Amino acid sequence: MQASAKALRSEGEQRVSVALCTYNGERFIEQQLASILSQSRPVDEIVVSDDGSTDGTVEIVRRVVSGNSRPGLKILQNSSALGVTANFEQAMAACTGEFICLSDQDDIWMPDRVELALEKFRERPELQLVHSNAELVDEQSDSLGEDLFRAIGFSRLERKRIRKGQALRVLLRRNVVTGATVMLRRELFEQSRPFPASWVHDEWLAVNAGSSGQIDFLDQRLINYRQHESNQIGAGSLGLGDRLGKLAEGRKSRNERLLSRAKSLAERFEAEPDKYSEVVRRLSAQKLEHERFRSSLPSNRLARVLPVLAEFLRGRYSRFGRARFDVARDLLQPDN
Repeated sequence: MQASAKALRSEGEQRVSVALCTYNGERFIEQQLASILSQSRPVDEIVVSDDGSTDGTVEIVRRVVSGNSRPGLKILQNSSALGVTANFEQAMAACTGEFICLSDQDDIWMPDRVELALEKFRERPELQLVHSNAELVDEQSDSLGEDLFRAIGFSRLERKRIRKGQALRVLLRRNVVTGATVMLRRELFEQSRPFPASWVHDEWLAVNAGSSGQIDFLDQRLINYRQHESNQIGAGSLGLGDRLGKLAEGRKSRNERLLSRAKSLAERFEAEPDKYSEVVRRLSAQKLEHERFRSSLPSNRLARVLPVLAEFLRGRYSRFGRARFDVARDLLQPDN
């Protein structure tokens, strides 16, 4: 390791906060907190935003963290549930550190997660966001024999583009950034607010960081990413049966959500032309045009064939989605 934890602490004494969102997480929260409190580079603050738990989650948090002289602890308790995206936005808003680590309630951090992420920021001061690989584990913390990058199909081309500063081109096709592995600069959070309801928090932060190409990743598996039936967002690739099942699903609600997301993004970039490059604004506008096209396809499947073919030949299915599967969706899914 190129830099010790002590050296990283001495560089401007930049504080690291943890934004930890919880909801009825008493089964796993103590193990997660223990891993956060055991970091080789200690965190300075833990902000817990609890989304209306009815179990002992908050009491466990207070007991575990209060037994340590540091870090500082803030607990926000929502009387009514905000949902994942708004809850994380609330947690990050309460953080005071220059760097913010996102944390789920049921994972386990490797001891050097914070130190290695900070080292990446130190190597490349222009970075706004760093994410990492993870080990997939089951409810008992046993390995599933799979890592996160492989499970989501994080390809060589996608990795190459991100390292070349072309993260936005990757992220306009699909998200490859898992929030539970993310560390970001606080300034990225401030620049990304408010979070649109149609976006998941990690996707929104990633695409905003990607607009300047200031994203990088670590191949190391820096967390154990727990997969269980209560996951709100999990990992894993779809099998053939799952994909075929999705072709029978109605297309309306999904297309409306994708269109709403594209509108939010294009509006964000167009609102500040001095901040975002012409390339970024053009890409987001083309993404919006593509989602408008998909939402406006006729109900009759046969009538979709020629326009879908024309859009495919324009290259937009490849630039803004998974071409083969999205073409199949648009040709075969019912309208409801």
